[in-house]
Amino acid sequence: MTTPSYSIEFFPPKTPEGMDKLRAARAQLAQTLQPEFFSVTFGAGGSTRDRTLETVLETQQEGFEAAPHLSCIGSTRAEIRAILDTYRQHGIRRIVALRGDLPSGMAEPGELRYASELVEFIRAETGDAFHLEVAAYPEIHPQAKSAQDDLRHFAHKVKAGADSAITQYFFNADAYFRFLDEARALGVEVPIYPGIMPIGNFSQLARFSDACGADIPRWIRKRMEGYGDDSASIRAFGLDVVTAMCERLLAGGAPGLHFYTLNQAALTLEIWKRLRKT
Repeated sequence: MTTPSYSIEFFPPKTPEGMDKLRAARAQLAQTLQPEFFSVTFGAGGSTRDRTLETVLETQQEGFEAAPHLSCIGSTRAEIRAILDTYRQHGIRRIVALRGDLPSGMAEPGELRYASELVEFIRAETGDAFHLEVAAYPEIHPQAKSAQDDLRHFAHKVKAGADSAITQYFFNADAYFRFLDEARALGVEVPIYPGIMPIGNFSQLARFSDACGADIPRWIRKRMEGYGDDSASIRAFGLDVVTAMCERLLAGGAPGLHFYTLNQAALTLEIWKRLRKT
């Protein structure tokens, strides 16, 4: 059986204090999980471009592979070409290629409207210089016309030149396995890594999930709501639920796990430790 690989997602901090906290979390996660790579998010329309690069370069300087997110919405080909040139100059070899969101107040989506076009552009410009990750949505992209249409778009994105995919987070393993079967039926053979969101703050999670279309099963939502402000119970229940799902995903053949950490280490470390004991 292939040893599962782990990867970690961070967002670029806005303050020196935030960067210090990120450094501490990165050190803990790197030492314990030994992840394949760290990814760093890219704000709408490239709004965090400089901070994303800064965070990636610092991660690389510490000896770890880092993958900047790169979104195409709101950007021109020339702008994306310049970003790719910068990444190559700094020895970056992995990119998470995304459509992204149009920044508030910006009317034009830019020259590339879809992630598949971004993947095609990167391949045309740089050949195999980058390992390209793309996004997958087991519970269907919130803006998709239909489940079938969303699946076709995913397959097209992969066939445009993606090397692997990372899913939006979810709390229903069946959604992942069904998506995997349907993707394979369309000829998608690249690894598809489940995205895992540890549960620490339920109100925050509910807001995220409502915004991105990730479903929180009713039984989980009701249990969490019943705990009210009892953060210890929310944390304990969340760890049990997410760890059990991770166990099932790995037992079912998932190639690894991608943790959405929100720049914090404790919950991800606890899940990983529990998985090691099973």
